[in-house]
Amino acid sequence: MHLRFVVSVSHAAAIAIVSPARCQMLQKSPAAFDDTRTQRTLFSALLDAGRQFGMAKPILEDAERTPLTFKRLILGSLVLGGKLAEQTSRSENVGVLLPNVNGMVVTLFGLNAFGRVAAMLNFTAGVKNIESAVETAQIKTVITSRRFIDTAKLDDVIAALTADAASGKAVCVIYLEDVRRSIGGGDKFKGVARSLFARSFHKRHGLKPNAPAAILFTSGTEGVPKGVVLSNANLVANAMQIAQHAIGAWTSDDVVMNPLPMFHSFGLTAAGLLPLFSGMKTVLYPSPLHYKQVPALIRETQCTVLFATDTFLQGYGRAADAGDLDSVRVVVCGAERVKDTTRKLWSKWGTTILEGYGATECSPVISCNLPVNNTAGTVGTILPGIEARLDPVEGITEGGKLVVRGANVMLGYMRNERPGVIEPPEGGWHDTGDIVDIDGQGLVTIKGRAKRFAKIGGEMVSLAAVESMVASLWPQSNHVVVSLPDARKGEQLVLVTDKVDADKMALLAEARAQGFAELWVPKAVLVVPQIPVLGAGKVDFQATNELARKSRPLL
Repeated sequence: MHLRFVVSVSHAAAIAIVSPARCQMLQKSPAAFDDTRTQRTLFSALLDAGRQFGMAKPILEDAERTPLTFKRLILGSLVLGGKLAEQTSRSENVGVLLPNVNGMVVTLFGLNAFGRVAAMLNFTAGVKNIESAVETAQIKTVITSRRFIDTAKLDDVIAALTADAASGKAVCVIYLEDVRRSIGGGDKFKGVARSLFARSFHKRHGLKPNAPAAILFTSGTEGVPKGVVLSNANLVANAMQIAQHAIGAWTSDDVVMNPLPMFHSFGLTAAGLLPLFSGMKTVLYPSPLHYKQVPALIRETQCTVLFATDTFLQGYGRAADAGDLDSVRVVVCGAERVKDTTRKLWSKWGTTILEGYGATECSPVISCNLPVNNTAGTVGTILPGIEARLDPVEGITEGGKLVVRGANVMLGYMRNERPGVIEPPEGGWHDTGDIVDIDGQGLVTIKGRAKRFAKIGGEMVSLAAVESMVASLWPQSNHVVVSLPDARKGEQLVLVTDKVDADKMALLAEARAQGFAELWVPKAVLVVPQIPVLGAGKVDFQATNELARKSRPLL
């Protein structure tokens, strides 16, 4: 009989095993998470951090190397927010099309201070997906930068957004350069006056903690992107959950490097809001793909904490010059599994790699390893304030599908077929779609996406487990296993790899050596120049599947 786990966790996870018919809490965690402190907006949380750590403390810096203190960040947000408020409406979903620069953070808090919702547009998603996101969130105004549009070659995106003016569907594009030029003495005076009474001003002009603060969009790898609507309280809660969970992992004296795009929840909350609210100076870089420049900037700014994905960590480790990464004490990794080769690569700097796990719908962090209990192969224990259960899945004997509830779980989805309508999760529970196992210590092991299992000859096969087996054979290369329809067995596995001399017989021999049944061995190997990757660093499974489907390898 399938069992269902119910978990209520803090630092020491408490696990209760109950039958599907009796899904109830049998044991509660002894340490509580204070939900009342989550009832703040992003801007009010910034004000609290400034008061706690000192308004004169440098808190933000980008590749231009112009640091902002808490005071300057708050003042800049009120000045810029005031100008943007003149061209937008209260509660309006305002598109933000910007990279990781100081202006992005000032824009985010400026919109929040004046009660606007930041709809974070993925500038790597392509014209079609960006247009879909704009339609889904009913975005009428997009904030961007001329310099960014030119550098990133996004003129086609702007042309698409501003077309069809006659039909009334055209989006108004606001360029930050134009806004800055329009700021006069009167605007600066109002900003200063507002900053003196920032809390009471924001209380009148901002939105409530449980109102939307940001909209992020899924990658669209499984169809049209969905909007994920996160409230102020969701984002503040997750930053607080991480901070409580990771007490001792870092201090306000640490310096954080954030090269992850803020249109992705990992870059926004974990690498963006968490450091700001925790008093850690954050250094922003506009592209995680600049493998030489990021390590060089880490050396210049002496960053001690880095947020990244496994793919990016590999790139930085291989491209770094001697001394570039010596200051990095802790790396927090998410979005994809950390490979053993990556840990080995970074071991020469004595860096601790903490692997975590999350979902955009959860703001995003759900669990994370800690320096005191850093177990490779797991993603740590679940954060305080998050309830979790494992629902049984047919054919899966170990673990189940993870479903979670907590203050960090989204307000709901916004779908393209129902623009502007928020669909809340039923009962506050979010189905992650991930198959996980939780051991007696509360450590979470990701088995794979529910959609990344294939049914072959009546047996459920984890594509992630097969990928792990292949990675142990060819650790220096990148691999993705996909399933394609098969007339005889229903589905068959195909290995997509960038290893130019990948050999099927060697793969079969390794599988046998590791005790894998032949059923689990890919029946075809497709060698590609590069595995498709999304802008946030994760594998683009839809594009990889499409490559395999079009190539039609012999099964």
